[in-house]
Amino acid sequence: MAIAETVDAFHRGRFHLVQPKGIGHRSGMDAMLLAALVAGDRPMRVADLGAGAGAAGLAVAARLEKAEVLLVERSALMADFARKSLALDLNAAFAGRVSVIEADVSLAGRARVAAGLADDVHDHVIMNPPFNDGADRRTPDALKAEAHAMEDDLFERWIRTAGAILKPGGQLSLIARPESIAEIIAACGRRFGGIEITPIHPRAGESALRILVTAIKGSRARLALRMPLVMHDGPQHAFTPFVDDLNNGRTSYPRLRKP
Repeated sequence: MAIAETVDAFHRGRFHLVQPKGIGHRSGMDAMLLAALVAGDRPMRVADLGAGAGAAGLAVAARLEKAEVLLVERSALMADFARKSLALDLNAAFAGRVSVIEADVSLAGRARVAAGLADDVHDHVIMNPPFNDGADRRTPDALKAEAHAMEDDLFERWIRTAGAILKPGGQLSLIARPESIAEIIAACGRRFGGIEITPIHPRAGESALRILVTAIKGSRARLALRMPLVMHDGPQHAFTPFVDDLNNGRTSYPRLRKP
């Protein structure tokens, strides 16, 4: 049975994404904020782990002309949607710098390398891992549940892979829920240092709903808690100017400290 799909514009039309309609995860603000963590004007290799339809990785490729992006997704269906996006004439300007592989991010050792994730080759790894508690898996949509529900030791396994495929001094970036801070720091362990955490608040006075985390492979620098990002100025839904720029690919959110 054919799956209905949509073609959605991001970054004010600078790139377009083919997504399944009515099933699976629909990409949005989280992916755009994650992509904004990749900064720099030098040639770079970026891996998007658990890429889904490829929103975050495509956002990086569309904004940074010297970035080569690898989309890594274990769902054959979602990987096919990423390939459909790359086949769009609307994405022709950067499609040649983006590739897709079907692989389980949690693979280790030779199995990981055989799947196409070689050691020490990427300058940047980004990830938006499933961060709902497995007990919250109430949706009858199996594809959506897979994209949203956290598995045991997820951060340990995904960050282990990031540490393996990053070059020394390479940057890990991720978006997650605030309650995952301890697991993320523990998973970084001795692999990563210089952790910078930015809480994201819907409005002033409201609790954070997300955190942005960056870390550097092999760094021994201390953890830094950055000034919060506030999404909205008031009760309306309009974004603050800076957040709107991040969401639409007009600027990046670089680290405070360079590697």
